[in-house]
Amino acid sequence: MQLHVSPSMRSITISSSSNEFTTSDLMKIKLAARHISYRTLFHTILILAFLLPFVFILTALVTLEGANKCSSIDCLGRRLGPRLLGRVDDSERLARDFYTILNEVSTQEIPHGLKLPDSFRHLISDIKNNRYDAKTFALVLRAMMEKFERDIRESKFAELTNKHFAASSIPKGIHCLSLKLTDEYSSNAHARRQLPSPELLPLLLNNSYHHFILSTDNILAASVVVSSAVQSSSTPEKIVFHIITDKKTYAGMHSWFALNSVAPAIVEVKGVHQFDWLTKENVPVLEAAERHNGVRNYYHGNHVAGANLTETTPRRFASKLQSRSPKYISLLNHLRIYIPELFPNLDKVVFLDDDIVVQRDLAPLWDLDLGGKVNGAVETCRGDDEWVMSKRLRNYFNFSHPLIAKHLDPEECAWAYGMNVFDLKAWRKTNIRETYHSWLRENLRLNLAMWKLGTLPPALIAFKGHVHVIDSSWHMLGLGYQNKTDIENVRKAAVIHYNGQSKPWLEIGFEHLRPFWTKYVNYSNDFIRNCHILE
Repeated sequence: MQLHVSPSMRSITISSSSNEFTTSDLMKIKLAARHISYRTLFHTILILAFLLPFVFILTALVTLEGANKCSSIDCLGRRLGPRLLGRVDDSERLARDFYTILNEVSTQEIPHGLKLPDSFRHLISDIKNNRYDAKTFALVLRAMMEKFERDIRESKFAELTNKHFAASSIPKGIHCLSLKLTDEYSSNAHARRQLPSPELLPLLLNNSYHHFILSTDNILAASVVVSSAVQSSSTPEKIVFHIITDKKTYAGMHSWFALNSVAPAIVEVKGVHQFDWLTKENVPVLEAAERHNGVRNYYHGNHVAGANLTETTPRRFASKLQSRSPKYISLLNHLRIYIPELFPNLDKVVFLDDDIVVQRDLAPLWDLDLGGKVNGAVETCRGDDEWVMSKRLRNYFNFSHPLIAKHLDPEECAWAYGMNVFDLKAWRKTNIRETYHSWLRENLRLNLAMWKLGTLPPALIAFKGHVHVIDSSWHMLGLGYQNKTDIENVRKAAVIHYNGQSKPWLEIGFEHLRPFWTKYVNYSNDFIRNCHILE
């Protein structure tokens, strides 16, 4: 097929060739009178032929970049115009220039005494009034951001320090409760009645019952542990609680359980002063720990003085503060290592911390086969919660010390205190207590060079080879560490543990986790109500 334009530009003929020698006209079109010259048309076609490939390429590029969203020729023109004319978007050029300036001032020293605006609004006002050039603006902006970063960091450390002191203190309501119950003990004969009643005393030694041991000086916390365990049990008549407290809290603790029966469960309250076995001769290391100057300064001294906050992170600082809680040198906290001696007639017990809540029947724990091991515990190196369930021995010990490096593996999984099943018959055949004392004594001699945290590190050594790992659903940890705890997992756990600073009875406790604890507080009780216990 051929297209032929006559020299006079008056007609266009379209023809086809059937072979090399013959042609036939398919169409002949006559045009109106010529208005432009042949030369002009030729030049126009030549220019268009030159430009059209570039227009096609630019149109394709714009389409790929989103120009297909344009719905008008005007829009497309605005997109293509600067490209056709070789122009660049000013905002892109300004961003590149500003980056260059910021990169340049990042290495410069900030002038001493440079006055900084207090807010972004003041910065805009200063730019307008002082006519900053770009470099001065970038320098002021950098100085402002560095100052804000320092202020935020200092505020975070101050918050952690205040939280540590709040966690270490005794809330006014709980102190009031202890005082009022102690006063009740001296004035009310019913508050002094024998616990348990004489006819139930033989059951304290009966191994067919489920024996729980709780060591605490917190009356309110103890009431929650006992109430939750009894209410969650399918056989509360088989529960026996042995509560150990210190001498100053004994009267108040006894009054509470004498006046608030949890029958058919049985409760025994004993003070450390009532155990004949707990003498200085049997626990010399703990006596030394409480009197050691280095230990007392570490746990009771200024926790911020001398600390280089520029070389630590808030998370690491929080861990160090928590490890310096005075409770770690309390005899009540170390008593768990003496359970076989304090209860010589019992074969199997479940030890509970005072910051736990029982949500399921724990009777199956007495049927649990520990395989000849002493301690049934949950491991803390596996789980979805990276903050709580990521603890290995390296988190508790100083592996730069040769004794620790020689005897322990930093990658070995740690286990948790708080809800432990103890086979006391198997325990009495071991030297766990002697090992515990030996390492504790050596760490005191080395001025706490091998570990800082109180009771768990020596227990991790002493129970080495004697731990039977139980399913993690029995014991969920971390409710006092952070507020990202999964609520569904909390509901499913047999025991939830508020280990950490944010205890549920403190104002710094996490609000969405507190109801799991407060549901077992008897707010109708006169002592609770009169002391305005946090509800």
